[in-house]
Amino acid sequence: MAREILEIPIIRIEPPKRWEALNLEELKNYRDLFFFLVWRDIKALYAQTVLGFAWAIINPLVQLVIFTIIFGKVAKIETDGIPYTLFTAVAIIPWTYMSGAMTSSAQSLVAGQNMLGKIYFPRLIFPITPVLAKLVDFSISLILLIGILIFYGVTPTLNLLLLPVFLLMMIAVPMTVGMWLSSLAIRFRDVRFAMGFAISMLMYSAPIVYSASAIPDEYRLIYAFNPIVGVIEGYRAVLLGSDIPWNYIVPGICVNVLLLVSGAIYFRRMERVIVDVI
Repeated sequence: MAREILEIPIIRIEPPKRWEALNLEELKNYRDLFFFLVWRDIKALYAQTVLGFAWAIINPLVQLVIFTIIFGKVAKIETDGIPYTLFTAVAIIPWTYMSGAMTSSAQSLVAGQNMLGKIYFPRLIFPITPVLAKLVDFSISLILLIGILIFYGVTPTLNLLLLPVFLLMMIAVPMTVGMWLSSLAIRFRDVRFAMGFAISMLMYSAPIVYSASAIPDEYRLIYAFNPIVGVIEGYRAVLLGSDIPWNYIVPGICVNVLLLVSGAIYFRRMERVIVDVI
């Protein structure tokens, strides 16, 4: 009886070329590892903490109280007639997610350097993992936001149908920043020290504690090139039922798509030297 010969597939791993498009099929093949790393980040997020996932509500709540006292009561910043607590709450929740995801994603390759040199897998998994893991925090913090909306008697409108659009925009922003900064951080460790300063600058460059209407007309187009502006103003519009500010949203989407694509290409270029440099 002839012995059956099993054909073992040969997989050849080659370094990417200097400029090579993102291989989405490869990400699909490693989806099990991808899901495992996301789940690991979720479990490790509040491991050995007393309050656990309650921190997802406490963090934005503390910011909300401080901003309301300083900017709402003391500085009396104009909010287009919206109660300041409500005005700020719909911005702080997505901003807390984006700032946390950007910080974790930017340091993902440096933090996971022990794993990078042992086995091969698409390195792009690393900056994307914290972006998705942080969505658990975001989902929990929505409890606080929903409570505030109910307290102020906000009635949902048809604008709410556009919420998935701004949810995708919110996810795309830290993903873009993460791909750029994580690939830069392996060569320039200054990125780790600059992140805190950069996050503070981004917060005050977006309409979180003030209204975008406070920006002079001649600077609004330039201001709208900041993708975070479109996310924050979009959330305010869909949750509070105001007019959709497309003049802020469309430029932000265009800029973010451009940075996302270029960031993926640059990350792919740097992927060939990550293990050697790190």
